[in-house]
Amino acid sequence: MTLFADPRGLDSLRVRIALAEKGVVARILDIDAGEFPEELAALSPRRTLPVLVDRELVLYRPAVIMEYLDERFPHPALLPVAPTARAEARQLIGRIEGEWYVRARTIADPRTEPAGRERARRELRDDLLAVAPLFAGQSWFRSAEFTLVDCCLAALLWRLPALGVVIPRLPRALPLHEYMDRLFARPGFRAGLQSPERPPCPG
Repeated sequence: MTLFADPRGLDSLRVRIALAEKGVVARILDIDAGEFPEELAALSPRRTLPVLVDRELVLYRPAVIMEYLDERFPHPALLPVAPTARAEARQLIGRIEGEWYVRARTIADPRTEPAGRERARRELRDDLLAVAPLFAGQSWFRSAEFTLVDCCLAALLWRLPALGVVIPRLPRALPLHEYMDRLFARPGFRAGLQSPERPPCPG
C-alpha cells in the first residue's frame, strides 16, 4: 500500500492520521502539489493529493480513502456501527470539507487577495467559536469514540497557527481548546505527523 501525499496538504494530513490511528503500515511518498508528476496524473485524473494505491485499486478522494481504510482494516473502527450515527458522521465530514477546509485553502492559496484571506480567517475563526460548545460533554466530537470526523478536525486544528487563525481563550471556547489538547496528545495523531511537523517530546 502506497500513499502519495502533499506534506503541506490538509487532505494528506487527515489521511496520514487515519492510517496511524488504524495502525496501518504504508509507504508514504511526499509529492509537491505544485509539481504534480505526469506518471501520477494517470492515477489521479483530478491531479489532487492524496492518492492511495493498494494493489490494483487507486483512490484519490480523501473521504473515500479514509472509509476504505476503515473497512479494509476494521479494528479499531473509526466510524460508528449504527447506520444513523454513520450517516451523521459522513454528513459532518462533508460539512468540514465543504466549509472549513475550503476556507483553509483560500487562506493558504498565494493567489488569494489579502482582503479575501483575512475574510476567510475571520469566517473560519467565527465558525469554530460558534460550534465550540459542541465539544463539551464527550471526549470526541459528538461521540464517545474517536472517529474519522476527529481525523478531519485534527488536521484542520493543527494547521490553524500556520494559517494565522487564532482561537481566543474565551470561556465559550474552552471546550474547543480542551478538545485540541486531547487530540494533539493522542499517540495516533502524533504518529500521523511528519517529522518536521512533530512537536518535540518533553524531556
